[in-house]
Amino acid sequence: MQITTPYIKLDCLLKAENAVSSGGEAKAMIAEGYISVNGKVELRRGRKLYPGDMVVYGRRKFMVEAA
Repeated sequence: MQITTPYIKLDCLLKAENAVSSGGEAKAMIAEGYISVNGKVELRRGRKLYPGDMVVYGRRKFMVEAA
């Protein structure tokens, strides 16, 4: 995913990539430990993601890139 801002929050990335259908679903998936950032389980939905970060949700992978 390309971003034009310095960072994007984890829950916003999941919604923007249509990995989840709502903010509530994003919150639940993160809280239940289904999301990892750079190889580590992430439990904070407000986690700031910067270019170079890799998010994995199931079989889907999202690389944060600068636009």
